[in-house]
Amino acid sequence: MRDIPRLKAEFFKALGHPLRIRVLELLSEDERSVSSLAEEIGVEQPALSQQLGILRRAGFVVARRDGVNVVYALADPRIAELLAVSRQMLLDMVSDTRAGLSAS
Repeated sequence: MRDIPRLKAEFFKALGHPLRIRVLELLSEDERSVSSLAEEIGVEQPALSQQLGILRRAGFVVARRDGVNVVYALADPRIAELLAVSRQMLLDMVSDTRAGLSAS
């Protein structure tokens, strides 16, 4: 179990791109096709496909064929919880910083 810190680092490294975070946020709502994701995010499909590949290899998303489309979904619903907790933590940190500045 000495590899746990390294595995955690790899886990969080896979989250280390704004586009990947946005993809996961959208997939937290519902599964989506690549074309739907690209349109919603406003990014070219090749760039999106590259990021989806990273997420898939890291085990964050799963893909399935639906006719000619590839549809992505979260591999584990806890990913949505992780994103929600991190969002709340960031909002709390910003709020605490603002409160500290106001008190100064």
